[in-house]
Amino acid sequence: MEAQRLDYQKNEGLEITNLIENPFEQFLLWFGFAVQTDAHNANAMALSTIHNNKPSSRIVLLKELDATGFTFYTNYNSHKSNEISENKYASLLFFWKENERQIRIEGTLEKVSESASDEYFKTRPRESQIGAWASPQSTPITREELQKRVAEFSEMFEGKEVPRPQHWGGFRLLPEKFEFWQGRASRLHDRFVFEKKNNSWDIYRIAP
Repeated sequence: MEAQRLDYQKNEGLEITNLIENPFEQFLLWFGFAVQTDAHNANAMALSTIHNNKPSSRIVLLKELDATGFTFYTNYNSHKSNEISENKYASLLFFWKENERQIRIEGTLEKVSESASDEYFKTRPRESQIGAWASPQSTPITREELQKRVAEFSEMFEGKEVPRPQHWGGFRLLPEKFEFWQGRASRLHDRFVFEKKNNSWDIYRIAP
């Protein structure tokens, strides 16, 4: 494989004095910058879970953020949901290549309320709502079978509002640790950790 090297030089140095003491606010600052600078899919995040002591990762989309945590939506019968039911600990990773930044977040996952899932489901395109009913996520299926199920549920809900299926809803990650990473030249990257202790956040630099 041909060597590929990138020397990160877009950002000035990051110091602890540049950071907001609240990691949620610091996240929003970087996230907002990623959106404004046209970072592709700024809300895309890698979700990593554990099953039988083996890690499993996939990309999901951040849909909501509040003072408690980061929310995404999925099928509650999927592989990821089954893994979460076995082990509530997980991590998220945002990587914004254009900005030479990434944020890693560790914590525990909980289901959001049914009312919150209902409200978000109503905002989805109708085709995506039908898809939530039609797709037995993570189970073997042919394209023909999937299309048949889409047709069946489309007919079932024709002329009607599509309700949220009980097997579909949100998870919220409650952070216990953040790491803000900013690329620097010569691989001497800036890395700062926010670690929750006694309802406050300790902030410290770690080596690149």
